[in-house]
Amino acid sequence: MTQILFKNARVFDGKNAECPEGMNVLLADGRIQEVSAKSITAPNARTIDVGGRTLMPGLIDAHTHAYASDVAVGRIEALGAPYRTAHGVRMLGHALDYGFTTVRDAGGGDYSLAKAIADGLVRAPRFYYAGKVLSMTGGHGDFRPIEQEPDSCACSATNSFCILADGVDACIRGAREILRQGAHCIKIMGSGGVASPTDPIWMNQYREDEIRAIVQEATERRSYVTAHCHPASAVRRCVEFGVRGIEHGTLIDDETARFAASKGAYIVPTMATIFALHELGKQLGFPAVSIEKMAVAYEAAISGLDKMRTAGVKIGFGTDLLGTTHTMECTEFTLRSQVFSPLEILRQATSINAEMMMLDGQIGCIAPGAFADLIVVDGDPLKDISLLAANGKNLRVVVRAGELDKCELA
Repeated sequence: MTQILFKNARVFDGKNAECPEGMNVLLADGRIQEVSAKSITAPNARTIDVGGRTLMPGLIDAHTHAYASDVAVGRIEALGAPYRTAHGVRMLGHALDYGFTTVRDAGGGDYSLAKAIADGLVRAPRFYYAGKVLSMTGGHGDFRPIEQEPDSCACSATNSFCILADGVDACIRGAREILRQGAHCIKIMGSGGVASPTDPIWMNQYREDEIRAIVQEATERRSYVTAHCHPASAVRRCVEFGVRGIEHGTLIDDETARFAASKGAYIVPTMATIFALHELGKQLGFPAVSIEKMAVAYEAAISGLDKMRTAGVKIGFGTDLLGTTHTMECTEFTLRSQVFSPLEILRQATSINAEMMMLDGQIGCIAPGAFADLIVVDGDPLKDISLLAANGKNLRVVVRAGELDKCELA
């Protein structure tokens, strides 16, 4: 395995505002071996002079969908698995170009893709997947059009992204099956959504006994549950019933934000997809019913961030981009800068995401023992977050698992 020694680096470790200069960092065997202000002796290492630039953890996008090859779910299904996989390969390559060395696939990603990435068949970030999402019938994971008759043989109980499960026993069975397939976590649909055709965005989904049963299964596996939720009511009840993470949280109110903060819950807002679909959805063929629901989310999106920040919620970083909008991943930095400081955003995209994913000390940090996933930024992103919003143009080095994916420094 390659040994790499970075010298003369200004190090942001994923947490601290103070970034010491003149630091040296040694990588070997896919891990960070040493971080020191003193010289490191490593005669067999490739030495790279960072020249005072910022060396920081690789970015983490905690809400992606590798197989979401179109903004219209019907077309995703119709084009088939090979097309979805080809899209995923392209999308994941772009993410790595932009400095995202880890992604969490929040619905649809599977063992097969993860294995292809691990075996080096696909150039991609480190890949964690939630498998198929659990949804109630008629919930956000039920993409059947309203005019479709019920399927008596239950052939429509699954699609590329979701499993329809109703009742405690079915939810337990679904959760166990997802975990059996190597999922990093379990995701449920806790409220109505935008892309689904038949459920209002304000609708709470799953009963308390169903949610608690799923949470128990994840807990026994030493994993966790994250829930798609837009309205404040859905956020509150999911957190109350033991869900660790909330995806979106777009329509949150002040009281619910304070409740989530008091329970130590994590929320992953996804501004990039909301603004991308608001701007481009119609021309990309986003269904009219979804465009109407998107308008509700768009109006509340930025104010929701402010409510979360004021309440002290632990906020992760995710984008949730579909189809060709995946190239807009870095807009998440610009959109969040309307509410958060650069340091807050950097923590969201590194150490907070790692903590949320139960991978603290392994990703999202620069510390001995952590995975060697790093980027070198030309400039100071703690003062100018737009450096990370430029689609990788200001990245001089990208390291994934201790190997140089990009290096423009001697």
